[in-house]
Amino acid sequence: MDKRVVLITGAGIGIGRASALCFASLGDHIIVTDVLADEGKAVVAEIEAQGGSAEFHPLDVRSTEQADALVSDLNARFGGLDVIVANAGVALRVPMSEMTDEKWHNTIDIDLYGMMRVIRPALPTMKEGASIVCLSSIMGSHYGWDEHVHYSTAKAGAIGFVRALAVEYAAKGIRVNGVAPGYIRTAQLLNPGHSLGPEAADIASPYIPMQRLGDPSEIANVIKFLASTDASYLTGQVVTVDGGLTPGRY
Repeated sequence: MDKRVVLITGAGIGIGRASALCFASLGDHIIVTDVLADEGKAVVAEIEAQGGSAEFHPLDVRSTEQADALVSDLNARFGGLDVIVANAGVALRVPMSEMTDEKWHNTIDIDLYGMMRVIRPALPTMKEGASIVCLSSIMGSHYGWDEHVHYSTAKAGAIGFVRALAVEYAAKGIRVNGVAPGYIRTAQLLNPGHSLGPEAADIASPYIPMQRLGDPSEIANVIKFLASTDASYLTGQVVTVDGGLTPGRY
């Protein structure tokens, strides 16, 4: 294939969906993966309706077996992946006094180990010029998030993962970067049980210098840049995209 092959985890909704549509608009072939089958298939249908190229594969990033099988199949068919967007994640509110080993491990398993499971089997066949982008969060890069200690821990771990992997693979021409979004209008943010809820814009906007929530497409555009040749000398970095919140909060 002349087009790039782009694997995106958690691509059924939110930032993953926006990223799939963004890369598809460039003419790339998109591998849409998610545990949400209906949503993932809908993204593929949307891409194809717009003349793009995509396929859906169910993937639970907690499963090494599933990740290895999928990437092995893609490597065999396409000769290696050009771009990986490690986006799949969860953020569940659990006070530390109520934290169980199971709840802790589940979040770390998805948000951090899930990145490794998809990236690890792809590395041997990724060629010079390939790019990996991992999703962190300002709650891992700058702030702590009360009742989400496991989430902040995982997202901070993603930053270490990006930096170390970037150094290890720089000489092979594979770039590894990350994005740390701020308050973005996603289903996660609007969930009243685990984040700010439907009033998120009213709650967060007064603290954000740009006075608004971000849109998933605005994160996707940064991911697109990081995976492009315009960012050819950029690796091991985590770009904060938060409307000025972290430098302007006081």
